Amino acid sequence: MINAVNRELPEKIGEYKVRPYEQAYGEVEEKEIVTRRKMEHMLPGSSKLVSGLEEAIVKSGLKDGMTISFHHCLREGDQVVGKVLETIRKLGISHLRFAPSAVVNIRDTSIGDYVKDGIISRIEASGIRGELGDAVSMGELENPVIFRPHGGRPRAIEAGELQIDVAFIGASAADDYGNCTGLTGKNAFGSLGYAFADALHAACVIVVTDELVPYPCVPVSISQQYVDYVVSVDSIGDPEKISAGAARLTKNPRDLMIAKTCVDVIAASRRFQDGYSFQTGAGAISIAVTKFLMERAKERGVTASFALGGIPAVIIDMYDEGLVRAVACSQSFDSVAARAIVSRPGVMEIDNADYANAYTKGGYLNREDFGVLGALEVDTDFNVNILTGSDGRIMGGLGGGPDVAAGAQISIVVLPIIRGRVPSVVKRVLTVCEPGETIAVVITEAGIALNPRHKNYQEIKDDLAAGGIETVSIETLQKTAERLTGVPRPVEVTDRIVGIVEYRDGTVLDVIREKVQPWGDSVRKTR
Repeated sequence: MINAVNRELPEKIGEYKVRPYEQAYGEVEEKEIVTRRKMEHMLPGSSKLVSGLEEAIVKSGLKDGMTISFHHCLREGDQVVGKVLETIRKLGISHLRFAPSAVVNIRDTSIGDYVKDGIISRIEASGIRGELGDAVSMGELENPVIFRPHGGRPRAIEAGELQIDVAFIGASAADDYGNCTGLTGKNAFGSLGYAFADALHAACVIVVTDELVPYPCVPVSISQQYVDYVVSVDSIGDPEKISAGAARLTKNPRDLMIAKTCVDVIAASRRFQDGYSFQTGAGAISIAVTKFLMERAKERGVTASFALGGIPAVIIDMYDEGLVRAVACSQSFDSVAARAIVSRPGVMEIDNADYANAYTKGGYLNREDFGVLGALEVDTDFNVNILTGSDGRIMGGLGGGPDVAAGAQISIVVLPIIRGRVPSVVKRVLTVCEPGETIAVVITEAGIALNPRHKNYQEIKDDLAAGGIETVSIETLQKTAERLTGVPRPVEVTDRIVGIVEYRDGTVLDVIREKVQPWGDSVRKTR
């Protein structure tokens, strides 16, 4: 069958029944929320503190074939995942469903080894990278990975599509009764937003901390009422690594040019006035966008009602200067942002469902004016790929991209026209991660393209014309890229499906097929 972004899909992939993507703003089927939580009766004066991970896992009832979950708030500094998986290995438990909010490049353990050893047989996450991404791309995982955007994950949990048996929640401070936070402690990392859904709905919740504090833990992010066991370890991770590969200010003139153009587009919009709202993310170009936006807001005397999402230090700078009234933080991208939730009253820790789940009674994204997004590729239908490289390697994640694209009134994709010898604007993206109908503007150093199919196309077109900002067609950008790089060589794949890309409503946008050849330099051919 063919879905609405013109991708051919099977009706079933193993036990997975495919629902094809139809539209970005469809209605959700009315049904009750599914939860694994059980009623408990804790005796007065009791404690949930156990001797270690082994005791906690045994008491949780974890068995072969069950589902475990983690959050990725510590990013590349995380040590909780490795400690837990190694303990599971010692206990002889295997064939688990590994369901973290995302998999980042964790240095102290190889998740790929647990795949090879059969401890992990299924993965459900927003993205995977590095050695694990390579292993999946080459078909080494027993079952296809299910990729969900950040808003799609809490939806899947509440819908009962992802049922978590044991959730492991890394916390930088906790008491012996389960109250915990990421906001204080020697390894404070900030918002625990990605763990909220797990805590609310998992059958068993284990808090892993490296700083036990006297009862009650204050402030509290996740309450004692959701926690079954508390484990004290030597270290949950290195908070200095939570910004690795993300929140860095670029010095590249090309990227700075793209960022400045993006802010020119925002400033030309009628929506750029007191009370506007935005999300810029933490990529290199995105950080530069935020810097330029801060300067432009100062010049205009414009204050944003709120900034949203993963928060870097530069957003906190805007708050401190009175340029943002409130900051809704689902994840802290650096230590400055982590500390700000405690020290600044207008900086809020929010549940990831409150951020991006489209199927709640309302999320922050529904009130967002501008959303700035990065991409690996964009095609002439404005479909966006943020998951697979041009050689077929799985090297990214959906993140909140599909959610921001759909939620923001003006969604802007920023990317260079080419990367190395590889075009970024193509006729057909390798993997559809964000449907074209949700993308309003594409900005490269070679020009700005507007999407005629976007709901606010005419408004954006009129505002840019009034501001003297020229645009080109997306086809022009694609041809420019092709002239610079040559014609892309098709990626050779087998029929075997190794990844399933879900949209935020659980329908399928695309599938990823097994790569035939290992990575090399032969992914291009010139004219």
